[in-house]
Order: sequence, then C-alpha cells, then structure tokens
Amino acid sequence: MSSLVQSVDWLAIAPPTIAAVVGLVVLVADLFVGEHRKPLLGWLSVAGLAAAALMLLPLLDADRSTFCLVGDTGVCSYTADRFTLVIQFLVLGGALLAALLSVTALKDENKRLPEGEYWFLFLSSAAGAALLPASRDLATLIVALEVASLPAFALVGLRHGDRKSSEAALKFFLSSVTATAVSLLGISFVYAATGTLHLTLVAERIQDVDGQLHTLAQAGVVLTLVGFAFKTAAVPFHFWVPDTYVGAPLPIAAYLSVIGKAVGFSGLILVTVVALPSYADVWGPALAVLAALTMTVGNVGALRQQAARAYSAVRLLAWSSVGQAGYLLVPIAAAAYTDDAEQAIGSTLAYALMYGAVNLGAFAVAAVVGRTHRRNRVADYRGLYAASPLTALLMGFFLLCLAGLPPGIIGLFAKVTVFSAAVDAGLGWLAVVMAVNVVIALVYYLQWTALLFRAPEGEPVRHRFTAPLTVAIALTGVLGIALSGAPQLVLRFTDTALF
Repeated sequence: MSSLVQSVDWLAIAPPTIAAVVGLVVLVADLFVGEHRKPLLGWLSVAGLAAAALMLLPLLDADRSTFCLVGDTGVCSYTADRFTLVIQFLVLGGALLAALLSVTALKDENKRLPEGEYWFLFLSSAAGAALLPASRDLATLIVALEVASLPAFALVGLRHGDRKSSEAALKFFLSSVTATAVSLLGISFVYAATGTLHLTLVAERIQDVDGQLHTLAQAGVVLTLVGFAFKTAAVPFHFWVPDTYVGAPLPIAAYLSVIGKAVGFSGLILVTVVALPSYADVWGPALAVLAALTMTVGNVGALRQQAARAYSAVRLLAWSSVGQAGYLLVPIAAAAYTDDAEQAIGSTLAYALMYGAVNLGAFAVAAVVGRTHRRNRVADYRGLYAASPLTALLMGFFLLCLAGLPPGIIGLFAKVTVFSAAVDAGLGWLAVVMAVNVVIALVYYLQWTALLFRAPEGEPVRHRFTAPLTVAIALTGVLGIALSGAPQLVLRFTDTALF
C-alpha cells in the first residue's frame, strides 16, 4: 500500500491553518486575560480571519496540491485550485462578517456567552469549513465536515439558561449526527466497492466495479447523497433550520445560513461531479427533484409565516434560506445532464457568492434592529426609513437582491445564470418550477421591503449602532452595489472553477 508523502505545502494549507492556530491562541489567551480585556479576543479572532482570507491571494496564480501519494503526485488529499479558492473566499469572508456581528452580540449578551469558548469554537468551525473544499479524499472530506459541524452545535446552544437555544442545539445535533452516520455508511460502501478513498481514483474504479459489488456501490452512492442532503438543508431534511436559526445567537444564525450552506454544497459537488460522474443517471434526477421540493417548501414556508400575527424576521430569513438552497441545487443537478459540468458548477458558485453577500447584509441589519426590539419581528422594521434612511435603503436593496429584482441586479443576474443552467441541460420542467417559486418569493420579500418605508406607528425608534455592525453593513452594501454594477465579475471569478 502506498504511503503519504509527509512534505507539506504550507502556503497551500495556510488559510484553514491560520484560522485553526488563531483559535488555539484565543483559547489559551482566555485563561490569562482579565475580564475587562475579554473583548480583545474578539478583535484577535477578526484579525485572524482577515489574515486567513488574505492568504488566498498568493494562491490565485496556480493550482497547488499537497499530501499526495508516493509514485502518483496527481492523486492528493488536499488541492488548492480555483474551486477551492472561491469556496474558501466565501467561507472566510462570511466568517469575518459574522465575527463582526459577534463582537457586538457578545457585548449585548451580558456574559450569557463565554467569550473565550465562543471564539475558539467559531474559529474551529471556520477552519473546518475552509478545509472542506480542498479535500480530495473521502476521509478528509468527512473529517472537515465534522470539524465544521461539531463546534457549530455548541455555538447554537452556548447561551446559558436559554431553553430555545438548548432545543435548537439538540435539533441541529440530532439531524447532523444522523446525516454523518448515513454519509459514513455510504462512503464505507463506496470504499468496499472501489478500494480507495481518493475522489479521482473512486471516479476511475467505480465504473469497472465487479458485478457482485455493483449493488453495494449503488447503495453507497445513494446513502452518501442522502447524508449531504441533510447538510444542505434540502427537503425533507430541512426541519431543523427554522428553530435552529431562531434559537441560536443571531451571528451564528447568519454564519449557518451562509457558511453552513457553503460546506454542504461544496461537499456535495465534490462527491457527485468529481467522485461519481459515472453515476450521474442516479444523482442527477435525485438532485433535480430535491431542488424543486426544496425551493417550493422553503418559499411556501416563508409565505406561511405571514399568517402569524408577530412572525420573527430571523424565522422568515430561515425559510428564505431553505428556498435559496433549492436554487443552489439546480446547477449541480444540471451538471449531470451536460458535458460542460464546469460551467454548471460555476453557476452554483456565482449564486452562492451573491447569496452570501446579501444574506449576511440582511442579518447585519437584523442585528441592529434586534438591539432595540428583542423579539426581532418583521413588524419591528416598520418605519425603519424614518429612523435610519441609509440602513432602510440597504435592507431594501438586500431583500430585492434575494428576490432577484432591480436595483438588485446581482440577484437578478444570479437567478438568470441558474435558470440558464437548467434550460441548457434540458431541465425545462425544473426551470418552470424555479420561475414559479421566484414569483412566490416576491410576495414576502416585497411586503417586507414595503414595510421599511411605511410611516411608523408613533415616534421613530432610534436604533443603536456600533462600529462592528456599521462596518458589516457597509461592507455587504458596497459589495452588493459594486457587483450589481459589474455582475460579470462574479462569473469571471468562478469561471473554470472546477478542477
């Protein structure tokens, strides 16, 4: 059996390594830092995530791989190619914005959240999420998935004495553990049939599986897909999302809505398009059906929230994120029906970048409103324009981007890109389902947007801004507006993103 070369390309693995090392530094520093200096841990974490993101710049020029097999340097466990860098940019950039929200949230929580443990878990999860898109064998993939997921369970339930937080963490934990168990069973079947865990070797060997092992390989493919469907919150594995987002601290809900999805979708892409292209006739139709169900259930669920008298803004964003997950699944399903899988996957990455920027922006505004209105209901956003015109305009812009309406050109551009991927792959029925769902989503996005500009009931409420929240809103706003002016930059960045 070949052994792994133990020489390490430190530049290639720098982004996740820096996040992990800073997490350990924060944990140790927490033992020696006085209570009045605990906020410094947050700023150290923000600096660490910024440094990890900056280390992506030297990796833009060429693909780099490490932990390769002896005698076959083309088979490696870690590869920093364009696909990896796009996802790592989304993960680390999203984590940086969620960290800015966390700095304010930890101050407002009044010691219900232990800062040292919070930042250690946050950075550990971000390190696992950054490692996952670079993983090129199934063992590393699962390890990265769990490193990203396990700290997230604790972060959701870290708020002391909060029943909702504990319940949310339990639901999240049980669903994720089930997903991991199913994935591990599927991967063990694939390994038994092929004798390898490396994705490229699995792709070669699974085509020539012995007849007696063919059924085992098929079962492995299906079980692995089911496991990752849990992680992406695809229907019917979405039940944990609304309660988890509402029960978690708001920055963690924002983190899960973007980074959690990036982890699930990058793993799903690696397993399907890279490791199992010969089984496209199995996972292609399955993902197409999952995409249709997920976007429909997510948008209908969001629409139903308005029947409640005081529905939560975070719960509405949670259902919205389920619907958005359906759109993200469309190009992955389309990759099974086209010879140009790279272009289809590029559409998913382009949509993920757009979604990440504007969704984190919406959560940043929600964090501002939540400081004044603890229940954070959608009704609390009424008259936001009278109290803070620029914040209301940006929130309206974020919601219109998610809806795919001008002036949110980047949202419209991303939806057209995904729609084109479905049509080009011959999935006309899925494109029709997507078009219907876009119309359904317009109802709740536009109603929320209109509420921002209605006259307030009574005197306008003065919202309390902090520097971190202001920076987070400004960054997402500038990014969304810039990309709306030049949406082709997103496609250029995600072009040839796959292997």
